[in-house]
Amino acid sequence: MVELVRKAPENRGRRSSRRFEALAFMILAFGIWPVVAVGVVGGYGFLVWMFQIVFGPPGPPSSH
Repeated sequence: MVELVRKAPENRGRRSSRRFEALAFMILAFGIWPVVAVGVVGGYGFLVWMFQIVFGPPGPPSSH
């Protein structure tokens, strides 16, 4: 009986830890990483746009 009483808080700790881990995964998978991905792609697009504003669009030089 004493063994069961000692192990009960341990189980609660594991369950709480698993819940915390699942919550952290959900926040990362569906919250933070999509925002980071959109930011990286948007930043790259902005960089290409600025490059083309300064140096012109890609392609052969115009013949004058």
